[in-house]
Amino acid sequence: MNTNRLSKTIGAALNAQMTKEAHASQIYLSYAAWADRQGFSGTASFLFRHANEERNHMMKILEYILKRGAEVVVTVIPAPPESPVSINNCFEKIFDHEVDNTKAIYKVVKLSHTEEDWGTYNFMQWFVKEQVEEETLAMNLLDKIKIAGGEKMSSDALYSFDKDMAKASGEVRPAQEVTTENP
Repeated sequence: MNTNRLSKTIGAALNAQMTKEAHASQIYLSYAAWADRQGFSGTASFLFRHANEERNHMMKILEYILKRGAEVVVTVIPAPPESPVSINNCFEKIFDHEVDNTKAIYKVVKLSHTEEDWGTYNFMQWFVKEQVEEETLAMNLLDKIKIAGGEKMSSDALYSFDKDMAKASGEVRPAQEVTTENP
């Protein structure tokens, strides 16, 4: 008996997004290793934690595919891009990657809407919200780096930024929770 409740196109799109999330984990892992080699242990710790978060995103999609009775297709993960050349460059690359991932998620959302697969459409809303938070986090970190001097950050500013990154939670308060009393 066939229990698959995903169309071929949605199944393929979800499998592709699952691979994209695995690739994101590898990118964060690669950048974390780079940061650690450069002596930025706080930034490395933040990026290692983020690599695990991306892997969890991959697992969410994998589990959803299975629960819908469809086939999970594990494919080759592309190699991460070249290592960053600076802390500023690292977070610019992260921001660009997150924007690219957002576009991919939107394609799955649009496809699920077009096919009237409301289960998948609903499932993907978590990822839409998550990407708003991911992009906001990357922008906030880039703003801090810019204030500290961008590519010309002093050693003291780099030290302070790295120290802060060790404690950074990676959580961003969603816009939906903001009020005039609690901006």
